[in-house]
Amino acid sequence: MTAVVGRRGLWLVALLLALLAIGLYVHFDLGRLLTLDSLKSSRDGLLALYQRQPAATLATFFGVYVAAVALSVPGATILTVAAGALFGVVVAVGIVSFAASLGALLAFLIARCLLRDTVRAHFGKRLAPIEDGMRKDGTFYLLTLRLVPAFPFFLVNLLSALTPVGAWRFYWTTQLGALPAIIVYVNAGTQLASIERARDILSPGVLLSFVLLAALPWVGKAGVGLWRKRKVYAKWPRPKRFDRNLSVIGAGAGGLVAAYIAAAVKAKVSLVEAHRMGGDCLNVGCVPSKALIRSARLAKETRDGSTLGVTCSGASMDFAAVMARVQRVIATIAPHDSVERYTALGVDVVQGAARITSPWEVEIVTTDGRRNTLTTRSIVIAAGASPTVPPIPGLDDVGCLTSDTVWDLKVLPRRLAVLGGGPVGCELAQAFARLGSKVTQVEMAPRLMLREDEDAASLVTVALEADGVTLLTGHQAMRCTRDGDVKRLVVEHDGVEHTIEFDELLCAVGRSPRVEGYGLEALGIPLVDKKKTIATDAWLQTLYPNIFAVGDVAGPFQLTHVAAHQAWYAAVNALFGRFKRFKVDYSVIPWATFTDPEVARVGLSETEAKAQKVAFEITRFPLRELDRAVTDVATQGFVKVLTVPGKDTILGVTIVGEHAGDLLAEYVLAMKHGLGLNKILGTIHAYPTLSEASRSVAGEWKRAHAPKRLLAWARRYHAWERG
Repeated sequence: MTAVVGRRGLWLVALLLALLAIGLYVHFDLGRLLTLDSLKSSRDGLLALYQRQPAATLATFFGVYVAAVALSVPGATILTVAAGALFGVVVAVGIVSFAASLGALLAFLIARCLLRDTVRAHFGKRLAPIEDGMRKDGTFYLLTLRLVPAFPFFLVNLLSALTPVGAWRFYWTTQLGALPAIIVYVNAGTQLASIERARDILSPGVLLSFVLLAALPWVGKAGVGLWRKRKVYAKWPRPKRFDRNLSVIGAGAGGLVAAYIAAAVKAKVSLVEAHRMGGDCLNVGCVPSKALIRSARLAKETRDGSTLGVTCSGASMDFAAVMARVQRVIATIAPHDSVERYTALGVDVVQGAARITSPWEVEIVTTDGRRNTLTTRSIVIAAGASPTVPPIPGLDDVGCLTSDTVWDLKVLPRRLAVLGGGPVGCELAQAFARLGSKVTQVEMAPRLMLREDEDAASLVTVALEADGVTLLTGHQAMRCTRDGDVKRLVVEHDGVEHTIEFDELLCAVGRSPRVEGYGLEALGIPLVDKKKTIATDAWLQTLYPNIFAVGDVAGPFQLTHVAAHQAWYAAVNALFGRFKRFKVDYSVIPWATFTDPEVARVGLSETEAKAQKVAFEITRFPLRELDRAVTDVATQGFVKVLTVPGKDTILGVTIVGEHAGDLLAEYVLAMKHGLGLNKILGTIHAYPTLSEASRSVAGEWKRAHAPKRLLAWARRYHAWERG
């Protein structure tokens, strides 16, 4: 509240000063005074004043110049010329340089205080790329703008205030960058009599000189970049010829897409996979888990058939048959990612272990033991991730399953303990509970699914408990013990230990990037400290510009579709980067958790918006009010849309409910192409479908933002029409 009052006070003071400045400007006709003709006519009088009172004249001139720049008053050019005419080159350059920089700093600080928070609240997402650029290259941008007089001086002051550039950096770049133009104008002032128009000072030749001068920082930066690049590659001899344009390590989602793109543009590409084509998603991740979830859902529906008026007597569950179906699903999809398909596309598929031995060489040990080294212009690392197994005492003795090995089960565990309350833990805990296991799920955090809003996670929690899962949130796994065939997990909560007996223990506490065993250490390619992912830049380049990383090894999202998304950028940058490079775009990333109900999200969540102090409005539509959800007994859930206050611009969407992942696609499209809720409201949705929820939530937003005054006049008009 104090901050709001303080900002309002500043706005009031700024408004009063602006009105005062405008009043003085108009009353004293300063526009007439700040002209070349006025300066010429008054030059002799001003020179006489300067000779009588030099200190006072300099101080007054300095104050006027600072005020003019700080208030963005037109006429700074004439004042600069006047300084040259009155004080000579040396004194004038000194006084104008410091006055201009100080005035610019004041304008910068005033604008930042009054405008920055408001602008960021409304346009924060759009400003993000600009802010990122200013953090990295702000000095170069500012110097360029200052060195080219064609850019309005006052506008640079105001726009810079909206960026994260620091006040000190802004000041010294202004001091340095404005100096050449100040010298030119001051020097022109010493020859005042020969100047007819102010714009004559900047001839085409002078302007070209400034442009070339402004290019120097960028040329210097490019030179430093080339020097660093040469230094990185210094100890690695570069081959004269290359066997491949691109070599890809890993045939998961990222590697497959990178190889596909390279082959499509007729590059010579090798794809190396040490295990199974299709990577984790096909073999141990997305595909098998969704197949298991489908069977588990049918088991649930069979038991609850009476709610639909159908009694399924005699139905039984054959877990071995369920797991056999999971493998059949994998086998059905496998040809999409097979060696045969990619070979037919023009990819050289090699089954073996790859090791990067230099920035241009990949050594491959094939499955039959043969060793071969390929030279390659570029490399894409898409090695994926593996399940994280926590260092719990006694875990090796009792053994554990992971999301990679759980698919080897042939007998349903009577008692299953699940460690982890994230998406994988929740999906598998619910599936096994529905298939008949007595499931206990242990999560160290105070609630499940911490990356989702609490209202979304709470519906999943209710659903898991309804399916018979015993949830122990806020519990930490301490140790495992074994007494004959009896296995136990000891957990601690609020200083009290509890014991859980189990037949199988499933660790689902996350996945760790595969960053060892293929040469990163020898090349000195650094990792991001906390996540242990490969450090990459905005173009997905590593320390070596011709080596790229995508997917789980690069982060920041461990999602199959993000790996494929990154692979396009990596492949295009690797093959055509010398002509045009593309920064990877993470602005609209969807993700879904396939529990029942599903949780799907794109853009900002409510929790993230609050943490980032982004202003937003919330519009909700409960699925219990949707006709199709009622007919399908799928009323548990909602659609929640975050929008810019007063506008239909979508900041983020969370959907909880049946087929939430499918319903999210409409919002992903809308956000990607800048479409708002009004466009969704104006789109016909088939009835009765779950997709109508999108139109309904848009209608709720429209109702909340109805033009009340206009409707009041409409009421009066209709009353008049009725007589």
